[in-house]
Amino acid sequence: MSTAQPLLQLRVAAKRPAAQQIVELTLEALPGQVLPAFDAGSHLDLHLPGGLIRPYSISSDPAERGHYVLGVLHEAASRGGSIAVHQQLQVGHILSTSPPKNNFQLRATPAPKLLLAGGIGITPVLSMARQLAREGRPFVLHYAGRSRSHMAFLDALQQGRLAAHTQLHISDEAGTMDIAAVLDAQPVDAELYVCGPAGFMDAVFDSARGRGWQAARLHRELFAAAPMPAADGADRPFEIQLASSGRLIAVPAGYSAAKAMQDAGVPLYTSCEQGVCGTCLTTVLNGEPEHRDQYLTPEEQAANTQFLPCCSRARSARLVVDF
Repeated sequence: MSTAQPLLQLRVAAKRPAAQQIVELTLEALPGQVLPAFDAGSHLDLHLPGGLIRPYSISSDPAERGHYVLGVLHEAASRGGSIAVHQQLQVGHILSTSPPKNNFQLRATPAPKLLLAGGIGITPVLSMARQLAREGRPFVLHYAGRSRSHMAFLDALQQGRLAAHTQLHISDEAGTMDIAAVLDAQPVDAELYVCGPAGFMDAVFDSARGRGWQAARLHRELFAAAPMPAADGADRPFEIQLASSGRLIAVPAGYSAAKAMQDAGVPLYTSCEQGVCGTCLTTVLNGEPEHRDQYLTPEEQAANTQFLPCCSRARSARLVVDF
């Protein structure tokens, strides 16, 4: 059965500019509470004013157990999440968040790590760098941005033990990063971890594959998925039946199953709304989903026992779900 993890109640302990259009948030536990541990690459789903739920990566070292530090870019095409963080959240505010989740795990292998970040993608990469430096493991970090004023956490990267591992690529000073040269300079067994705008990550992956890097060595963070239309190009209406009550919920063509369920009063959490994060994962008891997510493995999709109602639909006329 699909169940949501208990939410955390966190206090905004600090909020400061980290770069142009980027704020750094420090979240701490309320008195008497202990923060759950997290791994480098983790994120939190913040429950923001207006009912929005949005994922933001943690930049702090996993060894720092007293707080979580996030970096949030004010997106030009914001759906409301980054605006709420920048304009509404203030020091002292209490907000609900998910426990830490990780779709971008740092592998515990002896292989050297190549960390590549573009723009706000430095946030989870910084957490990885902090852990690797503390543990004395081999790594290099290349951080690309259009100008120093748009690059977050430069103070942390250019001081202390991270400075010797970090190289900045600042477009308005020395041109864009030469991705091919960076990849060619790595040891033959290096593992790649990249986060940033989709075009940047695609360019890095394309170049790495073209140079023979095996898929097992390539890792990137995804909070947004490429659209995955129906196989025949058309959405079909279908029904969702709640097994616990027998209630039927109509899902019209062109309308997400998640939105139909929420409109019907079902307490379904969503975050990415694009089938990447897994927040809305729901158990299917009967019927055949039409999977459009990038969260489930091909084997899990073939089993047809779960689906992501934020983006997926149904091949059958009805899905019976255990909610």
